[in-house]
Amino acid sequence: MPAKIPQDIHILFLDAFNRADVEALVALYEPNALLVTGNGLALGHDAIRKAYEKIVVDGAHMELTTQTVVESPGGLAMLHASWTYDRGGSASAGVSTEVVRRQRDDSWLFVIDEPRTPEGPKS
Repeated sequence: MPAKIPQDIHILFLDAFNRADVEALVALYEPNALLVTGNGLALGHDAIRKAYEKIVVDGAHMELTTQTVVESPGGLAMLHASWTYDRGGSASAGVSTEVVRRQRDDSWLFVIDEPRTPEGPKS
């Protein structure tokens, strides 16, 4: 099921994340998308895949709530969300800013994804 409106990307992301489905997560990003992690920048599907292989291990679980969606007439949207992340009994919380783009099939994919904790981007 593709994201039909920008905020659907959060629903799909959360489902894939909590199932630890790395390939489903990667499929939510454009081929040259940018994911900001605590270890730097992950540019493109291969780097994003490697990042999520580390992030979703050990029964990681996330809660995510869409806070705002700002959509431009040109097929871009910016989303903000609040999230909590728990892995191995260690929890953190933060906010995220993402840019998504409408694709030719009218679905939406991440272009830029920057999740932040009070200490910086999550890893």
